[in-house]
Amino acid sequence: MNYHDITKDDMRNGDGLRVVLWVSGCEHHCPGCQNPVTWDPDDGLYFDEKAKEELFDLLGRDYISGLTLSGGDPLYPGNRDEITGLAKEVKERFRDKDIWLYTGYVYDSIKDLEIMKYVDVVVDGPYLEDLRDVKLHWRGSSNQRVIYLGQEPHIGEIAKNHKI
Repeated sequence: MNYHDITKDDMRNGDGLRVVLWVSGCEHHCPGCQNPVTWDPDDGLYFDEKAKEELFDLLGRDYISGLTLSGGDPLYPGNRDEITGLAKEVKERFRDKDIWLYTGYVYDSIKDLEIMKYVDVVVDGPYLEDLRDVKLHWRGSSNQRVIYLGQEPHIGEIAKNHKI
């Protein structure tokens, strides 16, 4: 799996201060996509142990709420095994951190994937430029949904305070 960036202290891709892993690979190719440079699965850097150590170092900071997986598409078929293993390891090591997953796939088509056992929030659906709405929290177009899967109390509070 390749990636383009690891960002820290991000406030735009999920609740709280987050670490975001921007993976390479996407087959949706949505017109108006904010990250078309991430579509090519062979572009970017290889996600090696050094990159994982950087990610885990950032996640270890007490003020970080969790990890956001974005891209490209973390669920691009070539990413699924590695991204699932990473999500599992994050949940094992950082039990107090949540995981948000951005994907162009709709939830019904991915809900049975193993990774869903480790994800707390899914933002699903392709970006549709004609449904763009800058007033929406954590999504770009009104067809996309913010789906809360986690059982942790703070996730439930978020769900009460934001329209899905």
